[in-house]
Amino acid sequence: MALRSSRQRSSRQVVALLGSAGVGYFVGTLPSADVASRIARGSIVDLRSAGSNNPGALNAAQQLGTRWGIAVLVADAAKGALAAAAGRQIAGDAGGYAAATAAIAGHIWPVWSRFRGGKGVATSAGACLAVFPAYFPIDAGVAGLSAVRSGDAETSVRVSTAVWTLSAVLWWRRDWPNLWGPRPTAGLPLFAAVSSAMMVTAFATARRAAAA
Repeated sequence: MALRSSRQRSSRQVVALLGSAGVGYFVGTLPSADVASRIARGSIVDLRSAGSNNPGALNAAQQLGTRWGIAVLVADAAKGALAAAAGRQIAGDAGGYAAATAAIAGHIWPVWSRFRGGKGVATSAGACLAVFPAYFPIDAGVAGLSAVRSGDAETSVRVSTAVWTLSAVLWWRRDWPNLWGPRPTAGLPLFAAVSSAMMVTAFATARRAAAA
């Protein structure tokens, strides 16, 4: 009887985690840049075929204006934070990590746009603020410093994501406090590592497409 009850709890936890990931992915796919383009220019500008061909904040700022770029940046970051919050409501801390990771995947590979999305940087920042807030100021500092020193966005992302993942492992192993975020578990470095891999892949894919 106890074994059966344990299996039922495990099944419910798996379903809840899958539900968290599904919600996170859906939130991540919300087309912030497309909405901004439609409102600003009446769909005249398709950010997937204009400028850097990236439906993100920087390209939005270049094609639509600075205010629209900032709006897209805030909206994309909010997607990561909202997805993580929803995941925690559905499946606890593990659900928060799962939803945060899935939101970044949804932003990079949105099913509604034939899997042609952004690079996930702003969405990852919002997700980090929700599930790894203790590291967020360090993350911003590392990203800014590496961007200035390298002068290249892809190199900056590679450096900042490596530091992010190593820090997540450290927070987990040392069980350091995480402000309002979930207690660091193995889910934290897993979230950081998978998210980092997705963003590095997105940058590499964009570079190859530009060179083609």
